[in-house]
Amino acid sequence: MWMEANPQRREPLEAPFCSKGGKRRAHAASRRRASIAFAAWLLLGSVGRAQGTGTQVSGDFDRVVADAATARAAGDLPRAIDLYARAVQLDPRWPDGWWYLGSLQYGVGSYAPARDALTHFIELTPHAGPATALRGLCEFETGEYPQALKDVRDGLAAGAASQPRNEHILRAHEALLLTRNGKFEGALGAYAFFAHDGAPDPEMAVGIGLAALREPLLPKEVPPERRALFADAGNATFHFIEGDASEAEKSFQMLFQRYPTAANLHYVYGYFLFPIDPERAANEFKQELDISPRNAAAEAILAWAALMHEDSVGALPYARKAVADDPTLPLAQLVLGRSMVDSGDLNGGMAHLERALQLDPDNLESHLALAGAYSEAGRDEDARRERQQSLAITRDQPVAHP
Repeated sequence: MWMEANPQRREPLEAPFCSKGGKRRAHAASRRRASIAFAAWLLLGSVGRAQGTGTQVSGDFDRVVADAATARAAGDLPRAIDLYARAVQLDPRWPDGWWYLGSLQYGVGSYAPARDALTHFIELTPHAGPATALRGLCEFETGEYPQALKDVRDGLAAGAASQPRNEHILRAHEALLLTRNGKFEGALGAYAFFAHDGAPDPEMAVGIGLAALREPLLPKEVPPERRALFADAGNATFHFIEGDASEAEKSFQMLFQRYPTAANLHYVYGYFLFPIDPERAANEFKQELDISPRNAAAEAILAWAALMHEDSVGALPYARKAVADDPTLPLAQLVLGRSMVDSGDLNGGMAHLERALQLDPDNLESHLALAGAYSEAGRDEDARRERQQSLAITRDQPVAHP
């Protein structure tokens, strides 16, 4: 149901966003959340006609707006879209028109035009969190994954998740987009939002499995013959996410038997063990390297484990190989930089730490390591800047292992 914007009553403007799969709603009370491929509702604070723009609204404009509202209320979406498009041509600074046009276009699956209409709305109404988030959903559908992730996260930060059903939809998209953009640890962290919702539905299980096994894909991109692997890995990983380590242990042992050569199974098992049992986790990472000798993530975290024990000599071979196998992995650059600094190669180490920050600007450990290296090199201003950025990061986000 739509609610008209009323500048006097300041009622919220509510819009149904329906993808081509139909209409379902996700809510926190449900044990199984609705598939994110289906309907979403996003709320938008009321927007009135732009004031003080100097635009004289003509009689034609008023008639077009009235006809558009009638068509929208009657469910005649093609006519409503056409009329709102005419209305914003008559008055391009009317934000309501761009909002209605974009949300309706999203509803009928016209994602690129919807994205563009919402961009006009955002230009007229800065800091519009729900509109930014909805633009991110449009970009998700058009395959603009880096920008989609940015818009979804910006929308969340600006209040787009004020309703539980909205937050479920947006958090699920955030996790999928983090995976699709290769930010696997971040994706696993994002799935923690669903820890109390009960067992994941099949689509979410595949999504979690993709993050766990470090595959930069969406569930819809997984070949049919590989879906079982990712679903099984996702369900096993979810036990860790919901805090059931005993059930996770059983599930992963079955996975090791069922998929003995699957890449990253031992890695993700070790990843969740690492905070509670580093030695056992290290054995899992080494088993991973027996299966995947060029697994940079396993090499990097073994280097990190050595650094935790102040063993830069032991860390250095793993760190060098991690960077050789995947120079784009931030953790690989971080551990090599730290290992080199601790081994006496200050300039070489700083170069890798700086590269780590280029790859992951918000990584607290990289800022701290670089602050220490700059201080040791006598670069006091640079060291002070890194410490200030470290403090800002600790204020804005919880600290987790890298």
